[in-house]
Amino acid sequence: MSHRKFEHPRLGHLGFLPKKRSQRARGKCKKFPRDDVTKPPHLTAFLGFKAGMTHIVRDVDKPGSKLHKKETLEAVTIVETPAMIVIGAVGYVKTPQGLRAMNTVWAEHLNDEIKRRFYKNWFKSKKKAFTKYAKKYQNGSIEQDLDALKKNCDVIRVIAHTQVRKVKNLKQKKAHMMEIQVNGGSVADKVDFCYKYFEKAIPVDAVFTKDEMIDCISVTKGKGFEGVITRWGVTRLPRKSHRGLRKVACIGSWHPARVGYTVARPGQHGYHHRTEINKKIYRVGKADDASHRATTEHDATEKAITPMGGFPHYGIVKNDYLMIKGGIGGPRKRLITLRRSLFKQTRRVATEEIAIKFIDTSSKFGHGRFQTPEEKAKTMGRVKA
Repeated sequence: MSHRKFEHPRLGHLGFLPKKRSQRARGKCKKFPRDDVTKPPHLTAFLGFKAGMTHIVRDVDKPGSKLHKKETLEAVTIVETPAMIVIGAVGYVKTPQGLRAMNTVWAEHLNDEIKRRFYKNWFKSKKKAFTKYAKKYQNGSIEQDLDALKKNCDVIRVIAHTQVRKVKNLKQKKAHMMEIQVNGGSVADKVDFCYKYFEKAIPVDAVFTKDEMIDCISVTKGKGFEGVITRWGVTRLPRKSHRGLRKVACIGSWHPARVGYTVARPGQHGYHHRTEINKKIYRVGKADDASHRATTEHDATEKAITPMGGFPHYGIVKNDYLMIKGGIGGPRKRLITLRRSLFKQTRRVATEEIAIKFIDTSSKFGHGRFQTPEEKAKTMGRVKA
């Protein structure tokens, strides 16, 4: 046929080409929010580990909507976010070609979990990393480096790392490291802010607040090599098609004598780097605090945020956490980069205050029936050993 008989929208979005495996396992912040010098210095991003999903019940406060003053059930994701340790600061200079790193200042003492990041084989190494650099703190030359950052740089970012030893479920000893931009105040204020937090822990509630809209940057769950039906969503051919039916019937005209980039082809599916914007924080859970539990004003049951039997393929959430509306790309245990929104949020969805009435903690293995072990024991009675 020289032309198609009916119009229809193309299948599969071309904005995400090339669909290939991500080069990195951690989501990268390719852009940070615009700096506002009128505000005090603050961090603009954080790292967390995806634990799993559950659901909540809340009242909707949206005048004019059919849901106004009614209950709604929504899916939420729990991201475990232990405090991050600041171990350095980087200064950048603006050039016509973009930002250029001028200098990096490191803290005097670094944990073994971040030193492992600088070695291929930690067991066989001499573990001498940063021993010579630490002498800068004895001879006083570190002040010169900090003054150079204040004098010459335009952008300041802290180097911070995760505390993987606090997340036992990961079975990992090597910490993840990230540069986080410092916004607010003058350059001197930013450098002083970084230096003040050297070797100290910054909790997640120092970066994000409840009801804030954030961006989640992650690498999606990998699916391997997939065909055109799964990868692009094209229609299957009729049952009697020759040589298979899960195919694209025509991959292009004779001329131009090549296959166009817009034609659906089989290949890698999943494990792509993706940024999802405007995810609302429903709760900031602090360890050893009432906010860490799944108790609400309407549901006074004493229960932890971890569902019965633990989050599947993750375990128990013991550290600080964020409860984020909806799903987040990637499997359990994957590192998620959480970033402040790039623009001012004025929509009604963003400004609405969330009041949670109920958080589900039933087992996520199969059809969970009970919220707590006590409730199960009360209903089931004594179970044979």
